[in-house]
Amino acid sequence: MTVSALADPQAAATSADFADIRVGGDIATFTLQNGMEGIVIPDHRAPVVTHMVWYKVGSADEAPGKSGIAHFFEHLMFKGTKNHPAGEFSAMVAAIGGSENAFTSNDYTAYFQRVAKEHLGTMMTFEADRMANLVLTEEVIAPEREVVLEERRQRVENDPGSKLGETLDAMLYVNHPYGVPVIGWKNEIEALNKVDAIDFYNRYYTPNNAILIVAGDVTTDEVKALAEETYGKLERRAEPGERSRPEPQTVPGEQTVTLSDPQVNQPNMRQAWLVPSYNTAEGTDAEAIDVLAQILGGGNTSRLYEKLVVEDGVAAAAGSWYQSSALDDTRFMIYAVPRDGTTLNELASATSAVLQNVIDNGVSGEELERAKKSLLSSTIYAQDNQATMARIFGVALTTGGTVEEVQAWPARLASVSVEDVQAAARKYLAGSPVTAFLKGPETASGAANTAATGQKS
Repeated sequence: MTVSALADPQAAATSADFADIRVGGDIATFTLQNGMEGIVIPDHRAPVVTHMVWYKVGSADEAPGKSGIAHFFEHLMFKGTKNHPAGEFSAMVAAIGGSENAFTSNDYTAYFQRVAKEHLGTMMTFEADRMANLVLTEEVIAPEREVVLEERRQRVENDPGSKLGETLDAMLYVNHPYGVPVIGWKNEIEALNKVDAIDFYNRYYTPNNAILIVAGDVTTDEVKALAEETYGKLERRAEPGERSRPEPQTVPGEQTVTLSDPQVNQPNMRQAWLVPSYNTAEGTDAEAIDVLAQILGGGNTSRLYEKLVVEDGVAAAAGSWYQSSALDDTRFMIYAVPRDGTTLNELASATSAVLQNVIDNGVSGEELERAKKSLLSSTIYAQDNQATMARIFGVALTTGGTVEEVQAWPARLASVSVEDVQAAARKYLAGSPVTAFLKGPETASGAANTAATGQKS
């Protein structure tokens, strides 16, 4: 690839010019004797590092009846250890001018700090300590359980959109843990206790279930030496085993759920299909779905935006997205916000017509090229951010991918053809979606009660 193409990839290159990019550059990997994996992503432009520890456990790995414990445990990891009181780690990060955070998904939990490179060893020391020496007593757990319950009240129970999202997921992922919210169900969070926390910690927070990712101004030898001095001294506490789950299934036929709430100022609609993820797809089907999402709803030149917003004026906003990274089958989403005078049913029919046109007639070469260039150039820009690079590899490695697959992704995406995109649309999106309508207070009386319970209408 030429220097000019890198400087202005949208204007100066075709998608084929991106095929030889290796995402992340010269990445190195290693494995400690206790089974902990290590990934090093060099970036010597500034004396800064991003230090991340990813655990191969998320909400979809929780035992039945224990929903929310993965996210709850993310909170508990910021409490004290046998060696350091609660808050000391965070205070240390703040004192040296760094930043930190953590997050939980269906398939992983991750913790990270971004600090000056000379503090990397300190971050590893603290992180290794809480991997092995967390103090879990009822005195620690009880107040944090209340914090999580309040978080659920604020983010879900007081947010109509989030409540509707929970119902949509439960309908899309029948008999699969992706249908259970990451934060957990209220009654199950209330029942989580010390025994649950200790069992979860001992099974999953063990070095052989963790991945260390360091991106920044470091060498592989430096990172490996520090890792051996810190994480390498930890013993395996368990063998988590295979992450086996039932295959996601969606009930055949049309399904619609409506939620009406006086808090809603702007109604909207969502449609969801069950599709393969990068981990479960065959061949380049996932790459084709990625391109399809971009063509259908990736910005102001997309099919949905141009037809519904610009041409017909029935929507104020419209788009689509593909949740590509998941251990199991995942979702493809279309969303739209109606303009005044357009009903949600009319909007759903309009989005379906746009999709059907792609299924029947395919996409143009121009659309294909524009979509691939957009996706591939975003990957180039992502390499300017070491934290983003660390996250890309962390997500992939905890959802069934490999370093090699991530690095070769541009070549696979560049190979997608117009025929591949149409075939993906026909194969995965021809069936009826799960449709969710969010309505405001002008809805007829009685709908609010239906919506609040998540019943179908």
